[in-house]
Formats: sequence, structure tokens, C-alpha cells
Amino acid sequence: MKFYLSVKRVLDVLLAIILLIITLPIMIIAAIAIKIESEGPVLFVQERPGKDCKIFKLYKFRTMRVNTEHNGRVLSDRERVTRVGAFLRKASIDELPQLFNIIRGDMSFIGPRPLLVKYLPYYTEEELKRHNLLPGITGWAQVNGRNNLNWEKRFKMDLEYVEKVSFLFDLKIFCLTIYKVFKRADIVIDGMVDLDIERSEVEMERGILYE
Repeated sequence: MKFYLSVKRVLDVLLAIILLIITLPIMIIAAIAIKIESEGPVLFVQERPGKDCKIFKLYKFRTMRVNTEHNGRVLSDRERVTRVGAFLRKASIDELPQLFNIIRGDMSFIGPRPLLVKYLPYYTEEELKRHNLLPGITGWAQVNGRNNLNWEKRFKMDLEYVEKVSFLFDLKIFCLTIYKVFKRADIVIDGMVDLDIERSEVEMERGILYE
């Protein structure tokens, strides 16, 4: 596995550079469209935990309006997504800036998705093993349901990938990712309940039951 991971890193960088050159015109058009439609930065930048839980800055094209309220009412994620943003998500163009993350060594093309920093205290000891590898733009959980999966199933698939990582496994995920992108499958705008909220509520319920 160690040898393959070294080869995988080289392949990641080479492919990222090639794709960066090929998709540069698309990225420029996307950036212009974002600026024309709404105020705010072109890129969405957020800290995420990577390999060994090391924090890095993840880059994506901004797909939501900056303002979170309208007439005193908090807007849902679905309401905040712009028309350009919705298209970028469906075509997975919003993920293209992560090519820079791959070149920098923060990410790989394939691996467990990097989630929010605030989730770190809520993983089980076993689930933390998902950070034994570089996080990926796509992964085993993403091609098997993405946000349609509950947290337990997502983590189970992440751990399965960490245990079985290989060239053939990566090739399978890569092919399934291409299929999903063209099919535009499993795109969920509102997402799922945050892990910290879900597990805090579970612990609270347990506390009530055992009082």
C-alpha cells in the first residue's frame, strides 16, 4: 500500500496540472459568471481537516449568496444558492479549484471527503481512521449516495476505502465518478443534519433515558 500511495501522489500532481491547463477557460468563465450574478468573492475558502487531522484551507467556487438573511429571516441553503451556483454544482465545476489543493499536497483526487473542523470531537476512535489518508475530491461514499447516505454509512465506506485502497479500487471510483457527473446524480442542496448536532442530540437523549 505504501508504494502505491507514493505512486498515487505523483499521478495526482500530474493529472491535476493537466486538468488545470485544460479547464482554465472554464474556470475563468465560471469566475466571471459568479461575479456578474452576485456580490462577494469568487472562491469559497474554508478550513478542513486533512491527513492526520492537519487543518488546511479548501477552495471551491462560491455557489451561494453571501447574505444569510432576507427581511430578518434566515435563508435556507436552497434559497441562498444562486442560479450560476446551482449549475456549477450540478456540473461539479465548483470543485475545480481543489486542483490547487491537490498540487499543494492537501488533497488527492480520491479519498474520504474532508468534512468540517467542528466535527472532529464527534468521531469515534475508529472513524478517525478516515484521516489516515489524504482527503479526496471524490470517494467511495460519494459514488454510493453522497449526501443521501446517513453519517454511519458514509463513515463505514470511508473506512472501507482506507483499508482497501489500491489502483483498481481507485480506478473503479474514478469511473463511477465520471458516470455520476454526467448523470448529475445524488446532488443534494440542503444536505444533511450536521454531525455535531446529530450526535449531540443522541447523547442528550441517552442522558435523559438513563437519568
